[in-house]
Amino acid sequence: MSEKIVHVVGGGLAGSESAYQIAQAGYDVVLHEMRPIVKTDVHETDKFAELVCSNSLKSVDLKNASGLLKKELTDLDSFVLKIANKHAIDGGKALVVDRETFSEEITSIIESHPKIHVQREEITEISPDDFWIIATGPATSEKLYKWIMTKFKTGSHFFDAVAPIIDATTIDMSKIFLANRYEDKGKDYFNCPMNKDEYLQFRENLVNAEVLPMEKFDRKLLFSRCQPIEEIARSGIDAMRYGPLRPVGLELNGKRPYAVVQLRRDNYAGTLLNIVGFQTRLKWPEQQRVFRMIPGLENVKIVRYGVMHANIYIEPSKVTDEFFRSKTMENLFFAGQITGVEGYVESIATGLYVGRNVVRILNGLDPERFPCNTMIDSLIDYVTKAKDLQPMYANFGILKKTLEIGD
Repeated sequence: MSEKIVHVVGGGLAGSESAYQIAQAGYDVVLHEMRPIVKTDVHETDKFAELVCSNSLKSVDLKNASGLLKKELTDLDSFVLKIANKHAIDGGKALVVDRETFSEEITSIIESHPKIHVQREEITEISPDDFWIIATGPATSEKLYKWIMTKFKTGSHFFDAVAPIIDATTIDMSKIFLANRYEDKGKDYFNCPMNKDEYLQFRENLVNAEVLPMEKFDRKLLFSRCQPIEEIARSGIDAMRYGPLRPVGLELNGKRPYAVVQLRRDNYAGTLLNIVGFQTRLKWPEQQRVFRMIPGLENVKIVRYGVMHANIYIEPSKVTDEFFRSKTMENLFFAGQITGVEGYVESIATGLYVGRNVVRILNGLDPERFPCNTMIDSLIDYVTKAKDLQPMYANFGILKKTLEIGD
């Protein structure tokens, strides 16, 4: 190894991106990953860049903020996004990937890289030696989170949930139609139509189903874009019809259904399907019972049940500078969802940003921001300045604010 070593803690999307960017610049990286020695509540494997929630990286449309963010990362030669595109499967205007082959290739590249040295171990505190990047994501280990809380006197969390994955061979295709929303030719989504009576009966059972207990659960700490389906249902009779079950843009025999549950492919073969927008903390037998009320899913087999977990993050305005560098430990950086960004692509963006700036520092240069009229810089600007930060994802609202400041 060279004398200058960078330690990256966490092999998720941000950690993998940071590690690769630094290694490609010629510096030695030690990538610390605690799985499988220490397991989390949401990971299924010990692979790098595992997608624990959805397998969708959201829209690729440049009229969408997420699409613009992807375009910027493509121009910046993001390693993780490049692999994601390589493993894309049909998903309409969204970048949907085969989560297994995606993480397998990321893992293979990381483990075989001559400048990256993988150590399977739990890091519980950061030493003052070398450079360190904490990219442990929302599933940061309790011991490391305790060290962060003690060292920086800050830390927060919100509740997030995972949608179930089902066996495609167990659905009744005679009750389902294939179509993309607003598109005449696309047939990437499996659509389960509901009439009014079916919808109301489903909602009634959903809101009264038993949920798994969650320590210190507070509805106010639910992230708006990942609300459990049962919480959406509780907020109003038609809430699901204006959310994940909205029928807009879908027609069956020339008519719009009352409500539609969508299924999305989770792998290349199409043998696994994700129930779109069905994050949940229902007890497992209740998931089986209630979700079998959906037309076409009467005999469905759930191969991975939905679960809820707490997502940990810091408030950068209290801990870091604009480069996600600790204000009190100049050798320490943060990247990924632990910085308060929300979303897969947003995590990749912070990993690239931190990785490239660590390289600049190692090369004797000052770290630098991206142009203020980019989505990446707008996101970083928001989360590093916000007081009482609520997790933020790419959106044109924060881009407009940055442009106004720049003007």
